[in-house]
Amino acid sequence: MKFVVKFFSEITIKSRPVRKRLVAKLHYNLNAVVREYDPDVVIKHDWDKLQVHTELQDPQQIAAMVGAMRNVAGISYILEVAEFPLPELDNIVEYVLPIYAGRLKGKNFAVRCKRNGDHPFKSVEVERKVGGALLARTEAAGVKLKQPEVPVELEISRKTLFVIKERHRGLGGFPVGSTDPVISLISGGFDSPVATYLTMKRGMRSHFLFFNLGGRDHEIGVKEVALYLWQKFGCNQRVLFISVPFEEVVAELLTRVEDSQMGVILKRMMLRVANQIAEELEIDALVTGEAVAQVSSQTLRNLSVIDEVSERLVLRPLVATDKGDIVRTANDIGTGEFAASMPEYCGVISVNPTTRARLERVRAEEECFDMSILERAVTNASRTRIDRLAEEELERTEVEVLSVPLAESVIIDIRHPDEEELAPLAVHVPVEKIPFYELHSKGDSLHPDKTYMLYCGKGVMSRLHASHLVESGCLNVKVYAP
Repeated sequence: MKFVVKFFSEITIKSRPVRKRLVAKLHYNLNAVVREYDPDVVIKHDWDKLQVHTELQDPQQIAAMVGAMRNVAGISYILEVAEFPLPELDNIVEYVLPIYAGRLKGKNFAVRCKRNGDHPFKSVEVERKVGGALLARTEAAGVKLKQPEVPVELEISRKTLFVIKERHRGLGGFPVGSTDPVISLISGGFDSPVATYLTMKRGMRSHFLFFNLGGRDHEIGVKEVALYLWQKFGCNQRVLFISVPFEEVVAELLTRVEDSQMGVILKRMMLRVANQIAEELEIDALVTGEAVAQVSSQTLRNLSVIDEVSERLVLRPLVATDKGDIVRTANDIGTGEFAASMPEYCGVISVNPTTRARLERVRAEEECFDMSILERAVTNASRTRIDRLAEEELERTEVEVLSVPLAESVIIDIRHPDEEELAPLAVHVPVEKIPFYELHSKGDSLHPDKTYMLYCGKGVMSRLHASHLVESGCLNVKVYAP
């Protein structure tokens, strides 16, 4: 089976050296993703496209691979094609008929042909010749050039004919890692994961920076979100998950800072820490999920006062985005379900927060703050490569990882429903479907006398959750990693 990958339009208008660099990065990222489904896949690099050759035959495996390819930034379309040596003009229809004849029954259609190279005919001649033959030799209702029910798509590249069987929309954007890295401040709600996704889609390799205000459960929840984003859109890029303990900082704010100024000053403290970490990692920009006027700390005046402490550019991809649009995007990318249950800890500090902070007032309040607490938070921050989060969790607890289901055990499939639907789990023991974002709330329903084995596609999320369940007192939990 063959796929033709079309580049995002902005890649095609870059200068030749920049385009070559972007396409090389896309090639690398795509290869890293599809090899998880077919280790023998072959990707060929052309000036205007990538060609992906796979020997996979199973429809579920193919659908899963296409789904993963659609989440690789830098792609406009993925075309599932049949490839043939270019025949004479009159014979092109013979290669189109077997693919499209059944689809055209009772429907109108139009033939679309794109062509590059020197040929004794024009694209419009191909469209007319093939269209006329299809109309005569199929049960099509007719030809409709504008908005046809069935577009019959062909591409001719030099001496090769591609008949497009299916067209899958890609993510767009630039390949992850093709632009400068950033540090994304992530809290696990609706906003910051969407902001992080948008920066990844624009080619930025995004490290995750988490300020822990809510304890162990809060940290686990945010790790879930970060892992999900990285696995789905990160193309196996090496990034860090950095967790900064901020409970002591909040306690100091509550006792030392006037109530109305707490929200703004908390954000300033976060930016101070983020700048220190960015300096260590040689990163020039920070990313937050703030949108103008969404909450009190996000007025233009307050954002200006907050940014005053930052030595680095603060990117806000959602700055002019409505909350409803943010939630819709979160649902589209798959972070909405568990974001809905994630507390917004930053919003519970001030009772009467200011919306027009004055810099001199804020600085005066900060003079009462013990800055050694902030330094201690930076010192105690943990830095973990995100692909090793699961292993780090397993070191905290003893969780057995098995490749074969145990007799009398129950497997809990914790994958996102979309992923589970593409590749249902077939085993000889009972399977319960509990998405990972519902697992904590349903943990109490697990029977203490049963052995449960958590399963996810890559084995990372299952390890993370198994470790947390064991810590919570559910001892008969293992990981199923076939």
